[in-house]
Amino acid sequence: MNSQAFSAPLGPSPSLRELQVAREIAGAFLTATRPSEVYRLALQQLAPLVGAAFACVFLREPEEELLRVVAAHNWPARYAAFLGALRVRVGNGPTGQAVAENRMVEATDVFSDPLLADWREVASELGFKASVSLPLAFGGRPAGALTFYFREPAAVREADRSLLRLVADQLAATAEKAHLIEDLQRANLRLREQNVELEARYRQAEEARRLKNEFLANVSHELRTPLTAVLGYTYLLREGLPGALSAEQAESVERIEAAASTLLRLINDLLDLTHLTLGRTTVEPEPCDAAALARAALAAVHPPESGVTVETRLPAGPVPVATDPTHVLRILQNLLSNAFKFTESGTVTLAVRAAGEAPPLEGPAAAPAVRGPVVIWEVEDTGIGIAPENQEVVFDEFRQVDGSPTRRFGGTGMGLALARGIARRLGGDIRLRSVLGAGSSFSLILPAALAAGAEPPRFEFGDAAEAGE
Repeated sequence: MNSQAFSAPLGPSPSLRELQVAREIAGAFLTATRPSEVYRLALQQLAPLVGAAFACVFLREPEEELLRVVAAHNWPARYAAFLGALRVRVGNGPTGQAVAENRMVEATDVFSDPLLADWREVASELGFKASVSLPLAFGGRPAGALTFYFREPAAVREADRSLLRLVADQLAATAEKAHLIEDLQRANLRLREQNVELEARYRQAEEARRLKNEFLANVSHELRTPLTAVLGYTYLLREGLPGALSAEQAESVERIEAAASTLLRLINDLLDLTHLTLGRTTVEPEPCDAAALARAALAAVHPPESGVTVETRLPAGPVPVATDPTHVLRILQNLLSNAFKFTESGTVTLAVRAAGEAPPLEGPAAAPAVRGPVVIWEVEDTGIGIAPENQEVVFDEFRQVDGSPTRRFGGTGMGLALARGIARRLGGDIRLRSVLGAGSSFSLILPAALAAGAEPPRFEFGDAAEAGE
């Protein structure tokens, strides 16, 4: 590459002229908002100033060592159609060398420089004999080049080199900013498109969820009807109305009745769970005695296996509470059945007490706060306990801590989901304290009285079911 000074200067270049040109170009850059516009303005301003016949801006291809044309000025018309396909490899020719070495490269005379012999055919076709290439650096890394082509061999004075470097640096900074703005605009557009897509998917998921719950409610209802008939006929058989049964037949009828009753309870749980999700669960509060509700729930639950002692800590007098007794009994029965199931030996304790306010939440909890005077039913056991990381999982729908097919304890994982859902529907909550291997304590906390005309909050699933049924 011939590094000698050009034979003829491009023109006078006093410092005042440099400043005026730089100011004009800077003003033009400020009006540009897109990289392509910045490049076009730079070529339009500089090419005539330095006497170039035409000029180009090259940028690196992403993740490749090739340069492509992103802007051109006064390119020979017969070859303009091929600009989009033009590629220059980094390191090849004056333009590629300027990018590879991050410096200005001057080709004084392409036809007299032996190092540029490979470019003579291209120079002859395009009609140039000299060129000047300046690197464009983004973030300190050469990202492209600004190249001017001259019809005749020319020389650049040092002052003109300073002007070109100044403008090239200014162009690079402005173009980099424009590229960042353009990238941000594209990112914002993609984000908006993704948000629209996510909203559409969310609506689809909500609709699918609604349809699923409607389906479960309908199926549960349709299954319950024939099961009721099955239980009715087993009752008639057990009572001997069609005729006396042998001992073996009576035992078979009892098994049929037990299995059908279990299935009916599961269907009822599923139906109640879907009604909660759909907001169809009704609440009919009335004055109640919390201690009497605890005794009734304990009497309705199948007693635990031998080796488990049931204790109660109930006040001698009534504990007033305004709530829906049917729902409270359902919750307490679930909690007691759960405690009996997971306690193979030891004690299950049922306690009731009134409090001026709910105990503070422990740990990260998204549970609603229960304000004002409350009544607390507590079911405590000395069973297997629950690890800290699983203490919210047990309230998820259809989830068990041990979800494997070979788990020790059966159940559908609806019991605690249903219990917490109903508790929140009543304006309260269920809290859990547990130590793995040492037992668990589930507390049903309900407001002592609902405000006049207040509607209990609708329960929304997102955290709800149990380690058992």
